[in-house]
Amino acid sequence: MRSDLPVLYSFRRCPYAMRARLAVAASGVPVELREIVLRDKAAAFLAVSESATVPCLELPDQVIDESFDIMVWALAQNDPDGWLQMPDTGHTLVAEADGPFKTALDRTKYHSRHPDRDPGESRADGMAFLNKLEDQLGEGWLFGGKPSLADMAILPFVRQFAFVDKARFDADAGPNVTRWLDVFLNSTAFAAIMPKLPKWHDGDTQTLFETEIILPAESEQTTPTT
Repeated sequence: MRSDLPVLYSFRRCPYAMRARLAVAASGVPVELREIVLRDKAAAFLAVSESATVPCLELPDQVIDESFDIMVWALAQNDPDGWLQMPDTGHTLVAEADGPFKTALDRTKYHSRHPDRDPGESRADGMAFLNKLEDQLGEGWLFGGKPSLADMAILPFVRQFAFVDKARFDADAGPNVTRWLDVFLNSTAFAAIMPKLPKWHDGDTQTLFETEIILPAESEQTTPTT
C-alpha cells in the first residue's frame, strides 16, 4: 500500500467525476480511487471536501474540490496527448456547457424538480448548444482531428443529456455530434474510467487508478450510418 498517492474521491456515474477521471487517466498520474455513495457519504470524504461533492482530489498540500480544476491539475503534471493545447474558445465552450447547458440538462432530466419549467423548452435549449457545435465538429473533435480538454470536459454531460431519451437524441442530433458521442462511448478511454467499484470504507484495500487511455484521431473514426 502506498501512502504517498493523491486520493481521488469519485462516483462512477457522475459526469463531473467522469471528466476528472478522464484527465487523471490521460495524464498517467497514479491516484488512489475511492468510490463514494452519494446517499451515504463516508466520514473521511466529508472531512476533506468542503462542498461534500465529488470529485474531490486530496493532495499532500491541498484539496482540489472542482472537477475542471482537477483536470487542469492532472494535465499540468503530464499531458502526453496535448489536451491543454486548445484555443481560448475551448474554455468559453466549457463555461457554456457547465452553465446554460447543464441547467438545461438538469431541467430536462429532473423536470419534476422544476415544475415551473417546460421540459420541452429545456430540452430545446440543450439541443441548441449541441447544434452550435455541429459544424465545429466537422474534423471529428472540437478543435480539429484530435481531442482536447474541452471535448473531455463536455462529453460526459452530452452523454447524460443524450440518455434522457436516447432514441429522440439520435433522431434530432446532427451527424457530427452523434459521431462525436459515439466515438467517445465506444473508446477505450471511456471503458477505462468506468470500473465498477464497491463503496469505499475506511481501512479498505487501496484501489490504484493508473491506466492508459487512447482516443482515436479523426482519420480513425467511423461515421455512423443513417
